Amino acid sequence: MEKVLLYQMDSLYRDSFKIYGYHFGGNEKTVCIVGAIRGNEIQQLYMCSNLIKTLKLLEERRCLDENLGIMIVPSVNPYSLNTSTRFWATDNTDINRMFPGYDLGETTQRIADGFFQKVKDYTYGIHFTSFYLEGNFTPHVRIMKTGYENVEVAKEFAMPYIMLRNPKPYDTTTLNYEWQVWGTQAFSIYTPGTDQVDVKQARYGIDAVIRFLAYHGLIHMKVNGGYRSRIVEENELVTVRTKTSGILVLKVKCGDHLSVGDEIAEIIDTYEGDVIEVIKSPCEGCLFYHGSNPLIYSNTAIAKIIKDTDFI
Repeated sequence: MEKVLLYQMDSLYRDSFKIYGYHFGGNEKTVCIVGAIRGNEIQQLYMCSNLIKTLKLLEERRCLDENLGIMIVPSVNPYSLNTSTRFWATDNTDINRMFPGYDLGETTQRIADGFFQKVKDYTYGIHFTSFYLEGNFTPHVRIMKTGYENVEVAKEFAMPYIMLRNPKPYDTTTLNYEWQVWGTQAFSIYTPGTDQVDVKQARYGIDAVIRFLAYHGLIHMKVNGGYRSRIVEENELVTVRTKTSGILVLKVKCGDHLSVGDEIAEIIDTYEGDVIEVIKSPCEGCLFYHGSNPLIYSNTAIAKIIKDTDFI
């Protein structure tokens, strides 16, 4: 293992901003794994640290390929981790909306540029990232539909679902999107948990990456088979919204199979305790996402369901 300084930005008033990576294996730029870009992504930081620990053990046992290289970057934003802020502390900008960056731009643009120059030439890019909605969801691998995406390679993670997303304008400056544009096959790994560590759910993401590394010969070890991934277009998800606001009481969990009319949640009057809305499933399928904030607003996406396909 080699600890590498990937980027440094000097500061007038505090220690220099530094991004470190951990290199394993050979000199070929084969796989780059990135963890926390935002300051509250503790789960993602944990998954990277666990992978580093695993690869150190494999290295001691001579179970790493001598030519193929692995780079793991636990955090791209240690400042925000230290200050417990999701985005850049001084101006609230998101580094993962600044790629490929600009070396003469604002602070987060310069960080994105300096970091991207070090990771853009890898064959495969894997990003442990957090969901854009607050709540819980089923572990999955997500790909931006850029025209360069490779769904067949995504199956090698053997996660329950492969989610394909048509990029919105703001997605075009994310690491996943820019990696693909610059020739890297990029995948985002999502597991429940962001600002708190969920060891059981984190294991889904860690095991998926270990399977991927083993499949491509970067590590030599026996791994479990995982799942036969189902491919889902994000725009096919059935969204269930609230009609009222109040206290949310969930009746199901992610991964549960729902039939038409099954109760998903109740909304309780915040003062009087009466049930003012019962939220039911409009279709048959698997609960992919549900909100987790105990106080819910009206017209809020409370659930997303992967609708069952028709059987012939």
